[in-house]
Amino acid sequence: MAVKEDVIDILNTIIGEDITDQMDDDFFDSGLLDSMATVELLLDLESKFDIQAPVSEFNRDEWNTPNKVIAKVESLIG
Repeated sequence: MAVKEDVIDILNTIIGEDITDQMDDDFFDSGLLDSMATVELLLDLESKFDIQAPVSEFNRDEWNTPNKVIAKVESLIG
């Protein structure tokens, strides 16, 4: 399974631009993700990877960069 590529595809779709050169940039500080886009991201990740990432347990500091999202998804998968 290509977690990194799939996560990047989901992020690119939600954000509407290619983020591969911004892997350590904070989505929230840069305005690329807002609360609605965050919910969409979590739902898409849950669906794609069959994981549980409840909004109620969402910690923005653990999900604020593409690299952190990839690491978090990988930790939830296995």
